[in-house]
Amino acid sequence: MIRPFDLNLRHLRALGQVIAQGSLNRAAEAVGLSQPALTQGLAKLERQLGVTLFDRHPDGVTPSVAGTALADRVGRAFDQLAAASRRSARRGTRGFARPEMLMTATQLDAYLHFANAQGFAGASASSGMSQPAVHRAVRELEQVCATPLAERRGRGMALTPAGRALARGVRLAASEIAAGIAEARGADGDGGRIAIGAMPLSRALLLPHSLAEFLRDEPRTIVDVVEGSWRELVDPLLDGVIDIMVGALREDCPPGIDQLPLFTDRLAIFGRRGHPLAGTSVDLDTLAAQSWVVGPVGTPLRAHWEALFAGRAPPPVPVECGSVMVIRGLLAQSDLLTLLSPDQVALEVRAGMLEAIGPDLPDAVRTIGISTRAGWRPTRAQSRMIALLQRASDETRVQEIG
Repeated sequence: MIRPFDLNLRHLRALGQVIAQGSLNRAAEAVGLSQPALTQGLAKLERQLGVTLFDRHPDGVTPSVAGTALADRVGRAFDQLAAASRRSARRGTRGFARPEMLMTATQLDAYLHFANAQGFAGASASSGMSQPAVHRAVRELEQVCATPLAERRGRGMALTPAGRALARGVRLAASEIAAGIAEARGADGDGGRIAIGAMPLSRALLLPHSLAEFLRDEPRTIVDVVEGSWRELVDPLLDGVIDIMVGALREDCPPGIDQLPLFTDRLAIFGRRGHPLAGTSVDLDTLAAQSWVVGPVGTPLRAHWEALFAGRAPPPVPVECGSVMVIRGLLAQSDLLTLLSPDQVALEVRAGMLEAIGPDLPDAVRTIGISTRAGWRPTRAQSRMIALLQRASDETRVQEIG
């Protein structure tokens, strides 16, 4: 698989000029390269990608579909680097006018390894570069950006605010170049990668249902599933570490995130099969006298549970737990109750291990959907994944009702 920073950034930067000028000579002059150097650079890109980026003819060059796709994504990548450079620039410091134009693929690759490892030794181990090489790349980027990117804290290293801003921009730029590689290579490529952040509700039915069909259609695409809560996944989403996040949407969604609703989820109370309250008419006073296992304070599910008993003394909660797997196992072996989505215990209910208890909860409703970065443009495979999630949201509702 070709990685984004396997490609020469200077040659990638030239793509837009070649398209704009329609001539290798004029484009070479615009980007500060000799015409032979630019010709050789483009030929190397074509060899690496296995595609033709430009059609040559006597009066100039015209981009192929692959060349247009890659150039567009490269432009978006440098926009991300430019924005990150502006955010990381120290006020009052005079630096380069276009620092992103001076960065090399080697520097950015080393810097991402350093940012991920939070140290030179870890970056060296993960990247295969020597520690001096990683150190040199970080210091060169500090000179280009005219600001410190890392500082020593105790025995380790930590990114400064400017360093974190640059790291986010580099990750987003890498994501755009990776998308450009996938789009340029098309059906001849390896399919690329999709990283999905899976919040608890999506893991039982929605995401497995979608992934099974996706992998039948896209066998060469690698899908990374990262589990976590909304708070654990939102920064990786903004950083470009994950592409989409699936789960409960937020009413107070922060800037920089777009939300696409899929369906409305109505929460219910569950206990073990044969629970003393099973099959009986139960009111809130009776439920308030029971012991519960619920998520930690501050989570949306806990807020719904607290609202259920508003105006009453809260029921005892001997176990606070955010793991649905642990909750399901605990319910099956105790008289504890919990508040969950029917999706999250659908298999246990069908197997006769758990059952719904108590009244319907018309106010315990939340919207489930997809969160993406604002301005994000999915690849064909990523768009296919989103379409399948939308379809699965209907199909799994039908399964649940049936």
